[in-house]
Amino acid sequence: MTHRTSPRTAHRTHPPRRPRRTAVVAALAATAFAVLPAAPAHADTIRAQQWGLEAMHTTEAWRTTKGAGITVAVLDTGVDATHPDLEGNVLPGKDLIGFGAKSGDRAWARHGTAMAGIIAGHGHGPGREDGVLGIAPEAKILPVRVILEGGDPARAKARNTRGTALAQGIRWAVDQGADVINLSLGDDSETAHPDAGEDAAVQYALSKGAVVVASAGNGGDKGDHISYPAAYPGVIAVTAVDRFGTHAAFSTSRWYATVSAPGVDIVIPDPDRKYYEGWGTSAASAFVSGAVALVRSAHPGLTPAQVKKLLTDTARERPAGGHDIDKGYGTVDPAAAIQAGAKLRPADLKAATAGYGKRYFGPGPAAASGEDEGAGLLAPVSGGLGVLLLAAAVVLWRGGRATGR
Repeated sequence: MTHRTSPRTAHRTHPPRRPRRTAVVAALAATAFAVLPAAPAHADTIRAQQWGLEAMHTTEAWRTTKGAGITVAVLDTGVDATHPDLEGNVLPGKDLIGFGAKSGDRAWARHGTAMAGIIAGHGHGPGREDGVLGIAPEAKILPVRVILEGGDPARAKARNTRGTALAQGIRWAVDQGADVINLSLGDDSETAHPDAGEDAAVQYALSKGAVVVASAGNGGDKGDHISYPAAYPGVIAVTAVDRFGTHAAFSTSRWYATVSAPGVDIVIPDPDRKYYEGWGTSAASAFVSGAVALVRSAHPGLTPAQVKKLLTDTARERPAGGHDIDKGYGTVDPAAAIQAGAKLRPADLKAATAGYGKRYFGPGPAAASGEDEGAGLLAPVSGGLGVLLLAAAVVLWRGGRATGR
């Protein structure tokens, strides 16, 4: 890709609202962290605000597994392995940027730590009753730094010199044995187009048995531009819903939408030891990666294509007609997917189709529109670094020692 747009800071505590559309329009401007002061809450209120866990029926899924034995690669800004909610769940990772903020700096590993917490946070304190609990608290996180935070002064340099980091990171994670690849990032600029190296890396991951999950994009009120890597074949592209199961106004609506997951008012941990409330398809992608970890832990022999079909076949709150561009096939239900997976026989990965058999997961764009004709033509251009698709707004609670960040 020629470039990826820089994130813009959100100066609001809630996602934007807009009238419901009846047709697809176009453009995606993603947001990064924005911290607005708020009255602190007590530690015991953090769990009460994690509505996404209940919405995803995690209690039922945890009767079978909590993700033990599964590694989820988080390709992001890095992960704080010392965070009390993640300590012991983070494996040695890889930094494919090599410069920029370091541990202890404010602009380091914020987005990646947030995603890791949604996926595999285990809480802390007596009985681990404090802090954030992830959807797969016994899974391991493999951090791969492929992008810098929006507030990092070196971000522009990274975009210009580390354009292949995402493709390299996917391949590296797969070679380390990652079972799931979480991509809570994307290029959703007006000039976004497929990159041959990234697409090949995704197909490599699928062929090796790794499930690839990506954010659908935060451009719902900015024109719904196509987002990559979400639109690559075989990827589970995730849109966002609120606590009522309603499609979030900011969430991009496109033909590649596979499933939806919580993405509004999501509690996230931060390296500064505060907890924030954020929104974005980044969070939704992380929830689905955690759900996939549960399914793979229960049924390790299933191929990526089988896992993807399981999620779509068992999704709740299915749209009329079975699929739409807002929510895909509905909201992921890992407990139902685990139950249905017990009836499947693991396929031979070499004989199975690694990705989805058709060009698009859904009806695809209208052929007459012309705007997406290049989507299947993977031009050999250099890749770029994606924007982060999560906005954090409200400080909920600060615990532990001061960090100086």
